[in-house]
Amino acid sequence: MVSHATIAGVGVALPPTVRQDDLWTGYFGRQHAGSRRVLAERIFANAGVRTRRAAVSPLLEDVSDWSTERRMRRYQVEAVPLGKEAASRALTGAGLTADQLGLFAVCSCTGYATPGLDILLARDLGMAADVRRLFVGHMGCYAALPGLGTAADFVLAQGRPALLLCAELTSLHLQPPGTRVDVQQIVSHALFSDAAAAVVVTPGERTDSGYAVREVAAVTDSTTADHMTWEVTDRGFRMGLSPRVPEVLGVHVRKLVDDLLARHGLSVAEVDGWAVHPGGPKILDVVQERLGLDDAALAPSRDVLAEYGNCSSPTVLLVFDALRRRARPPRRVVMLAFGPGLTLYGALLETSTVTA
Repeated sequence: MVSHATIAGVGVALPPTVRQDDLWTGYFGRQHAGSRRVLAERIFANAGVRTRRAAVSPLLEDVSDWSTERRMRRYQVEAVPLGKEAASRALTGAGLTADQLGLFAVCSCTGYATPGLDILLARDLGMAADVRRLFVGHMGCYAALPGLGTAADFVLAQGRPALLLCAELTSLHLQPPGTRVDVQQIVSHALFSDAAAAVVVTPGERTDSGYAVREVAAVTDSTTADHMTWEVTDRGFRMGLSPRVPEVLGVHVRKLVDDLLARHGLSVAEVDGWAVHPGGPKILDVVQERLGLDDAALAPSRDVLAEYGNCSSPTVLLVFDALRRRARPPRRVVMLAFGPGLTLYGALLETSTVTA
């Protein structure tokens, strides 16, 4: 019987880079005037983002007046090669071929079609006809962690490798300018970005750089369900983002982490790697304060936010990838991600050099 499920390979694929300042001066700044422009410029400047990745850059192509149907067709065009690149890199890192997989799970909240990414990529990558497929949609920024938990559970139960892919193209959901100040849309336009990230989970522990998935945990505060929304409209998907989100996360994050660690006889002080989803600077500030972490602990998350922006579901995997690539990778990693619900997810990972 398999006793552990281990992350054995990670792959990342990124669209072209755009500078935050160029996005402001070349596009978003032109949509505002007067006091509204002052407010929007301040939000962009304080977003903690220096560069972003865009499969569809508004500096080259304005999709704000596109129908949802047109955006979904473009999603397939852009997401398939991006997802294929990330998945291929993860498989190479794990030393596996696609036909060895037992499960292929895809998380994405920014595009839908049938046949979807799971079917098209299973075909293009050469997965076996009996591979199990799972598509997880509309979970948003935290989707990577329930996806990872599902992949780990499959590996433990079936003793076969699994591949998880998170692919998001938020640039396709640029909203048209409104006639009034909409702070939530300004914040969304200042933060969100595109990326794909994949992990391969294999049975057993590895003697190299693999991380065993010890547990995935969650808590949802359904009384605040209206604080974060992702609505399908005739002009793409529209983000709703309450300024109270960091406050709600602050209420729950310490207990989630303490309970997760306690079940493994651990405390916050014994964790040397933190992969926290950088939903925005205020979210990272709240997590850091509630967990009593120093600046170095959250530096990888802030660096990812600055370099890539908030890419929704792949972002926490980008932070994890940055941690594992360090000259001295952490032995224990806690991953945290947040999204609609409001939902908090946590995962505990350990290298094989740590006794469970």
